[in-house]
Amino acid sequence: MMPSPPITLSWFDYTIFAGTLVFSTLIGIYYGCFGSKQGTTREYLMGGKTMKIIPIGISVAVSHIAGAVLVGTAADVFRYGASIWLCVVSVIVMGLLTNFVYLPVFFKLRLRNVYDYLEKRFDKKTRMLAIIFYTIGEILLFPVHAYSPSLTFATASGFNVNLVAFILCAICVFYTSIGGFKTVIWTDIFQFVIIVASFICIYVLGLRKSEGFLSVWNTAVAGQRLEVFNFDINPTVRDSFWGYLIGVASSFTAYVSVRQTGVQKFLTLGKSTDLKWSVIYTVISMSAIHTLCIFVGLVVYAKYKDCDPLTSHMISKHDQIFPYFVTEIGASVPGISGLFIAAVCSGSLSSMSANLNALSGVIYKDIVYFFLKKQLSDKSSSGILKVIVLAVGTLCTCLVFTIGLLGEILSISLVVASLTHGPLLGLFTLGILFPMANSKGAFFGSLGGFVCVGILAIPAKFYEMRGFIKYPTKPLSISGCSVFNQTLTGTNFASFNTTALNDSVTFQPPSIFKITFFYYTFFGAVMTIIFGLIISYMSKRDSSVDRTLLSPLIYKCLPEDCREEEKMSCVSLQDPSEIRP
Repeated sequence: MMPSPPITLSWFDYTIFAGTLVFSTLIGIYYGCFGSKQGTTREYLMGGKTMKIIPIGISVAVSHIAGAVLVGTAADVFRYGASIWLCVVSVIVMGLLTNFVYLPVFFKLRLRNVYDYLEKRFDKKTRMLAIIFYTIGEILLFPVHAYSPSLTFATASGFNVNLVAFILCAICVFYTSIGGFKTVIWTDIFQFVIIVASFICIYVLGLRKSEGFLSVWNTAVAGQRLEVFNFDINPTVRDSFWGYLIGVASSFTAYVSVRQTGVQKFLTLGKSTDLKWSVIYTVISMSAIHTLCIFVGLVVYAKYKDCDPLTSHMISKHDQIFPYFVTEIGASVPGISGLFIAAVCSGSLSSMSANLNALSGVIYKDIVYFFLKKQLSDKSSSGILKVIVLAVGTLCTCLVFTIGLLGEILSISLVVASLTHGPLLGLFTLGILFPMANSKGAFFGSLGGFVCVGILAIPAKFYEMRGFIKYPTKPLSISGCSVFNQTLTGTNFASFNTTALNDSVTFQPPSIFKITFFYYTFFGAVMTIIFGLIISYMSKRDSSVDRTLLSPLIYKCLPEDCREEEKMSCVSLQDPSEIRP
């Protein structure tokens, strides 16, 4: 198979893609210029608390399934196999933890900002540290989300990837700034429909090109792509069952359960039963999208099993394989490529708009309002929120131009998220599940967790970029390419990069840096909890903790005279031995 000539998009593809962006923008204009016009902070940040169960559940799911996941999952299946389907197990674990550990506490307190909890449970200093972590994480993740659809469009159209990224960011910042929370929710619903419709169309078309489902399935089995369950407990194994059950589940939980972007949406619901059902819809939606991405990835493998596009120089980056596949099989079907690009952009726009809306609320309440020290009118507050969205969006847009230098999109997103999500997950878990933890332990514990995960993740990413760390891949063949005549496996795939191969022979990084990035969030959370408990034990304890600030799951572990609901503040921290095992 010879490298195909560059594939250009048709006018119909451009029309579909542009129509998606225009319709998303019109939703923002509608909610920003008509109806309530998002004129109050309650409307702008919480949608007036009038949202319904299913839209909230789908919105949380879609804002998590960014373009990096949509593009990266298919590429991951092609290279490493379908083990990434175990993300569905991770999603189920996340749903259970969200419904039974974290959200019951936040809902009972009627919080508008999830970081209010940390001030109630610990102190203002701990709250501000968490806000700094959250702000850093969101600003770093925004360009990752923006780069994926930009790369997809640039691959298919030939436009400069940085120019595309700038335009997408500008559109997202515009409709988010004027439309507020309701725009975020309803654009998410629209974008969810686009994602599902496009992936079903691509999958069906891919099956037709690959002689049907059984042919694709048998090809995947022969190519070892369906070896899903690997129970090896070695943490350096990239796709083990435990990596997903523990590591990826921790990442999902950090995103949905204790991050303002996710919690803010759930707290717009009025009843606890609505809250639980909305989480269930989130789990179903995320699982469905992940599963659909896996099946599409298997179709991609079936097409290129004998001629890896990266090795045969059809593409320049591994993450381009899915966009290249779509433009190639969709060349004879007008609109397919445009629909796919619209889907990838929809996933990323959903994540970006949700991040901007939630971040603007946090910055306004905890930074701007703190310095102003006076109550503003609803009109002034709404205007300041819109300015914050514009300012943060501009900063994040500038950072997009650095992402292309860092490696695979899926791994970048997990590494960046783990730096702050791990300590934040550990901090909230410390407060909700450990009554003996005090403010000093929480503050310095989260700092310790942040430092530890940074020491692990940053050098590991550096070694990976230099080629010193390579995860073994499934067999990759170029036997069907007339320009090559050999078959590569995960070990000798680096032979096309002789510098990296020679460096890896003379230098091997310490084993700790070979731990798969799936565990980074979990590692950060665990280190935060360990440091927090040790420091709490060694320092002066706070006098008491309000029972409502603890998860209902641990009520039975409290002293017997503290189990009655009306006794809210009887949990003494002076003697940790009072907490029953």
